[in-house]
Amino acid sequence: MPAALPGPRSATPPGPLVGVGWLAPRLGAPGLVVLDASVGAHRGAARRIPGARTFDIDGALSDPSSPVPHTMPGADRFVREMRALGVRDADAVVVYDAAGVYSSARAWWMLRAMGFDRAAVLDGGLPAWAGAGLPVEEGAPGPAPAPGDFTARPRAGLFVGSADVVAALAEPGTTVLDARSRERFSGAAPEPRAGLRGGHMPGAVNLPFGEIQHEGRMRPAAELRAAFGDLVGERERLVVSCGSGVTACVLALGAELAGYRGTAVYDGSWSEWGLPSPLPVVRERGGAEGPPGA
Repeated sequence: MPAALPGPRSATPPGPLVGVGWLAPRLGAPGLVVLDASVGAHRGAARRIPGARTFDIDGALSDPSSPVPHTMPGADRFVREMRALGVRDADAVVVYDAAGVYSSARAWWMLRAMGFDRAAVLDGGLPAWAGAGLPVEEGAPGPAPAPGDFTARPRAGLFVGSADVVAALAEPGTTVLDARSRERFSGAAPEPRAGLRGGHMPGAVNLPFGEIQHEGRMRPAAELRAAFGDLVGERERLVVSCGSGVTACVLALGAELAGYRGTAVYDGSWSEWGLPSPLPVVRERGGAEGPPGA
């Protein structure tokens, strides 16, 4: 049995990242909502932190009209889904996923883009929670919560489009960081989505999201500052990208923890940029060729 934990304290997260030791004594406290933002094979799994509600990035919390996956929905849709999840303006929110820190950072960034600042990512996610011997709920989720009163206050610039990225690549004070693997960045490995060109944006630099983590947890702030600083130097503005706008948000979280401000996420990421189009692509020697017409 795990050691007894101290009683509940303030439910407002102290920053953008909290550990299981912070969440455990507050679980179930009034005004604290826990959201499961798992995607892919973990989406809708019948194993969760007790009381967690589903933040469905693969479904309702992506724009269904977009031709690329995981596009940020409009404010009206986001508000509707948050209220259906019972989220209130006065609540605090902790988001997690079943892979560690993967898609939970996307949910945190989406909330932030909608003007909600009392949200944090659970460091290590469900594996860290279960690994600490804390209770896990199995089976179908409980009844729907009472509707919330969540209000969107959209912030411009947290999500950007391809034209903004083109401009950022030419800005001396901005670094464009790509969270994909080194093999995908170089073009040596094919993209997992059909029809995409291999390679990267000219002038972008590669920081695979897994390199700012250790065993599913975010690295300490000093190590994050070193990892970003080696690539960014004195430049202060970051634009982050990945395959479909999910793990780019892990870089956004890491940048926040490292002390960077003004970071932007390229929402379309490589799912958009890699399509056959005039958008420029660089492939390193030996890299995979793009599809015909790229």
